[in-house]
Amino acid sequence: MGNSAKGDGRQESRSDDAAVYLRRRIDLTTGTSLVLGTVVGSGIFIAPKGVLENSGSVGVSLLVWALCGVLSMAGALCYAELGTTFKKSGGQYVYLQETFGPLPAFLYLWVEFIVIRPAAASVVSLAFGRYVIEPLFAPCAAPGVLIKLVSLLAVTFVVAVNCCSVKLASKIQVTLTFIKVFALILIIVPGVMALARGELKNFSNAFDSESLTVTKLPLAFYSGLYAYAGWFYLNCVTEEVINPNSLVRNIPLSIVISMVTVTVCYVLVNVSYYTVMTSAELLASDAVAMTFAHRSLQSIASIIPILVAISCLGSLNGAFFAISRMLFVGAREGHFPALFSMIHIRRKTPLPAVLMLYPLVVVMLIRGKLFQLINYAAFSRWLFIAMTTLGLLIHRYRFPLHSRPFKVPVAITISFTAVCFFIVGMSLYSDPWNTGSSCAVTLSGVPVYYLTVHQQRLPVRWRMAIQSCTKHLQILLEVIQQEVKTY
Repeated sequence: MGNSAKGDGRQESRSDDAAVYLRRRIDLTTGTSLVLGTVVGSGIFIAPKGVLENSGSVGVSLLVWALCGVLSMAGALCYAELGTTFKKSGGQYVYLQETFGPLPAFLYLWVEFIVIRPAAASVVSLAFGRYVIEPLFAPCAAPGVLIKLVSLLAVTFVVAVNCCSVKLASKIQVTLTFIKVFALILIIVPGVMALARGELKNFSNAFDSESLTVTKLPLAFYSGLYAYAGWFYLNCVTEEVINPNSLVRNIPLSIVISMVTVTVCYVLVNVSYYTVMTSAELLASDAVAMTFAHRSLQSIASIIPILVAISCLGSLNGAFFAISRMLFVGAREGHFPALFSMIHIRRKTPLPAVLMLYPLVVVMLIRGKLFQLINYAAFSRWLFIAMTTLGLLIHRYRFPLHSRPFKVPVAITISFTAVCFFIVGMSLYSDPWNTGSSCAVTLSGVPVYYLTVHQQRLPVRWRMAIQSCTKHLQILLEVIQQEVKTY
């Protein structure tokens, strides 16, 4: 009897090992690396120019960086409450569905994969290409085609890793996070040493500015907040956190550790930039970190572009890892084709969801420009973030007895939501073309929702064609629906 029981146990264990579903592999270290490693990407090396250009002075730009950190921390805490209240992966998509219903959730998923994610990934990959190629051609200008080609190779590498193995993607993320933190420290130390020697000339009249206008200030915040983007990615992989009972501890703790570290580092990095460069020199530089390195780290200046490129690669990897889960969950809920909710039978990765992003990023990468892409994606991103935290307030009011293991003071949630809506409203006035286009793309999802989600409205032949296409792609990619419920 005892041997039979042991045999049955081993059989169940083997059966569970062979079952197709996304394993729980994210602990506190991996979760912190996912947030920290995704936030610290190309933003801190690209956005200083955009922040200074739209804020008008050194002092105001540093204030914008600090306020962006505080705002991101407030938002991250709101998302920590949402992540411990709703146990599904999928992040904002799931929260919008729970609080506002299926149509807003679908519109977010639609604009995330049509505009926001391809634009953000393109910015990061273009920064990677720039920092890899430009040092090889200095002091001449690097060929734009070559930069885009190297950027494309970076995206291809990240897609391949995330299709191949969840464990490998996690290990790469942890490793690259340590490297990029080292890169930030390498920039901070010379600036702090220069300040200690009394080099303060670039900070004189720090708040004097004739170019600062209320209409430009939201664009300064957009550039700064872009550099902090990624604090919500851990919520996308909730079902993969090791030991569901540790969610209450790991999600808030990972977010707080990451965001405090990032905010302090970002402010100090910008202080270092201004210690070595004047505001005019910073605005004239297309690669701020490289200009800084040539000024203050001449003996190891050649290392900085490599470290920045690695930083961009880590951010790209973390974004693909997290956002693919959002598409996976959206398809599982019936809002995207069923193929994207399938998992590779051997590699246990959401392969179709990862591959979905690839062609969209390539198209955006080929045609886009950095700051246009940032502004284009920012409107929709912050509109839905504001709606998500507004949904948190509504859910609290409608379901006061709902279990909330981690609860944020309501003042923080209200303040964060109000600021988000204010920034979104001001951006319509500051940059009506890009924000209007982004809004139009978002609303274009409404007819798509009624045609594709409610497939009974489609002609029978179309539905049969979709089913046939799904079946053939499923066989080609070797994927099936998850066999174990993880939420």
